[in-house]
Amino acid sequence: MIYNEQNKTITTKRLLLRLFQKTDAAVVAKLCNNYNIYKNTLYLPYPYSKEHALTWIEHHQDNFEENRSYELALTDKKSGELYGAIALSNNPKFQQGELAYWVGEEYWGNGIATEAAQAMLQFAFDEKQYHKVFARYFGSNPASGKVMQKIGMKKEGILIDHVKKDDHFEDLAYYGIVNSLSK
Repeated sequence: MIYNEQNKTITTKRLLLRLFQKTDAAVVAKLCNNYNIYKNTLYLPYPYSKEHALTWIEHHQDNFEENRSYELALTDKKSGELYGAIALSNNPKFQQGELAYWVGEEYWGNGIATEAAQAMLQFAFDEKQYHKVFARYFGSNPASGKVMQKIGMKKEGILIDHVKKDDHFEDLAYYGIVNSLSK
């Protein structure tokens, strides 16, 4: 993982994680206007429009510069193709944040989320000196849990019927990892 502070980018073996641009809105809308993405995310609306994307992208740069959160596009390092998004919240009082991500369905199964999540975890610990990073996923989406396990997160618990999605309640599985160097 290489972090470029000036450009606000993170580079991995295959990916460039960068701030979203307004010009990404059409692709974001295309990727997010998918029921299979919607049903596995807590806050995405469905149907998802270009206007939703523009509203979402609008504050990313300010959030990043003011250290509120780091919301980045997952793109192919060579072609620039947009695959999805990854975000890391920042809670300075507790030196921790929540990791969240989504990848367009056509790109599932290629290790994109795992590669990006590993890079964001390193960014959190090495660049932002977090003590802990946590993440959560719906019990009905075990693939997201596999990403968390692959980057070294440990299961911390399950909140039973914790959120309502559409007309049913969903369990939320919580995972976390502590920066061993921050103790």
